[in-house]
Amino acid sequence: MGFNDLELKDVNGKYQETKEELNKKNHEDSDTLESVLSYIGEMGRYQKWLFVAMLPFGFIFAFVYFVQMFIAATPQNHWCRVPELDHLDQETRRNLTAPLGNDEWEWDRCATYNANWSHVLQTMTRPHPDTPTVGCQHGWDFQLGDIPYHTVVSERGWVCEYSGFAPIAQAIFFAGSLAGGLLFGWLADRFGRVPALVGTNLVGCAGGVASIFTTGFWDFAFCRFLVGMSYDSCFMMMYILVLEYVGPRHRTWVANMSLAMYFGSGCLLLPWLAVWINNWRHLLLVTSLPMLVVLAAPFLVPESARWLSSRGKINQAVDVLRRFERVNRTKIPQDVMDEFIVSSRQTRQTDESITALFKSGPLRTMMSFMVIVYMACAIIFDGLVRMSENLGLDFFITFTLTSATEIPSVTLLALVLDRWGRRNLTVGPMWVAGVLSIVAAFVPKGIPQVTLAIMARFCINMSYNATIQWATELLPTGVRASGSSVVHVSGYIATLVSPFVVYSERYWRSLPLLLLGVIALIAGSIGVLLPETNGRPMPQTIADGERLVRQYSLCGKPEPDTDVEEWKNENKQKSLIT
Repeated sequence: MGFNDLELKDVNGKYQETKEELNKKNHEDSDTLESVLSYIGEMGRYQKWLFVAMLPFGFIFAFVYFVQMFIAATPQNHWCRVPELDHLDQETRRNLTAPLGNDEWEWDRCATYNANWSHVLQTMTRPHPDTPTVGCQHGWDFQLGDIPYHTVVSERGWVCEYSGFAPIAQAIFFAGSLAGGLLFGWLADRFGRVPALVGTNLVGCAGGVASIFTTGFWDFAFCRFLVGMSYDSCFMMMYILVLEYVGPRHRTWVANMSLAMYFGSGCLLLPWLAVWINNWRHLLLVTSLPMLVVLAAPFLVPESARWLSSRGKINQAVDVLRRFERVNRTKIPQDVMDEFIVSSRQTRQTDESITALFKSGPLRTMMSFMVIVYMACAIIFDGLVRMSENLGLDFFITFTLTSATEIPSVTLLALVLDRWGRRNLTVGPMWVAGVLSIVAAFVPKGIPQVTLAIMARFCINMSYNATIQWATELLPTGVRASGSSVVHVSGYIATLVSPFVVYSERYWRSLPLLLLGVIALIAGSIGVLLPETNGRPMPQTIADGERLVRQYSLCGKPEPDTDVEEWKNENKQKSLIT
């Protein structure tokens, strides 16, 4: 008897039914916590309170990230200090000591005349233009106009031959974020999310306050390294905790609106806080001390029930879930809770690791592409922010305008991300940001360049936030945490470079924006090759991840379900034998 089409169809249908039942059973066995959470409420009172509790950490995130721009801003108008002329008014000192440049309205900021200043004082006339010049031997005078207060740069003379100190200090800050990301990521897995949240904020607070008492470059850089260790983790630990307790239908808007409302508002507040305080040390104090609010976290923020159950702390996980019951005024059926307890005690550890991910060809390629896209988002975002000082308009206004794009761009993303997909909303805005940056590189400074930079920032905000969610959905469950850490650390590495991209303006005015534009176009083209995840279940295993890459990449080929084929072949052989 042959294995005809009708029988094959019948067998295939039975296989699909069996497969669906097995998948359903495996899902119920492996993720009973999702079932428990559905009974306590997907967005109940406790979840709403946790969303509000993200507010101080969102502001702290913005302060930690950007405050160094305001304490290390460089006043554009400076010239060599001549001690003999200190008693004269500032404009007279500049007119007498600063050689004129090619433009009669510009002067040399890093050299002065090698003149007899006693004679200059007697005549009150500028030395002859042919007089030899020397470097600034006694420091610099700074005109506090574009930056209305002394910064660490003007106070310590980090200009001219020392102008590299500011970007180096910023790079050391991001080196700290690399070390902190790895350290506190490990602590979160070893000791829990809440202890890691407390630790990262306390280290950041200590580094911020200690920066006030530094006197040189290396002690300042070390303190900024400590602050950098708290960057990202000071908010992301809370971010992860809240998302773990929010139902799937609410995760997209909670994830994006927390960044838009809290981080975005912190960005808008910071420049005017700096102007109002008018002192870089006091600004550091005001932006560092709020990190002590984290001391209340162990009493108000629940530990991750998922983490507790994975560590065998079942009773503590149950206590947390009971607390949600009381606050949300809901009830978890006893049989569901019993199933969660039994499942947690019988959880089998998977042998899949980050090593297994990189041993898989399709996932290794996917991971490499995602790292490139994420690094590009990080360097473009950070570069556009740091160029606020060099776009030709008031630094504080420009920073505010570019930061103001955070709220509408991320809000728009939250509305359309589940409709248009992760790939479209990463690649499309990135390409647009790249084109805008390249055009901005060749237009005059001032309003034209600032307008294009604001538009580019709007686009890269969308790409950056879409990428964060996309990376999470691409990684299989067994390597999702460690894989996400690799992606985030790659972003820290990219931001090590961005201060030097901005610094390259000293060699060619158009170079920074041109570099950012080219990076955006290249990374966007690579992003096209990644698989779309919108509306698809997250991969559970390495095999699921490989299947996702092969079937849903633009360059991939849908493969037949190997399990179905094996079922067909097995039954065909049995039929032939019969």
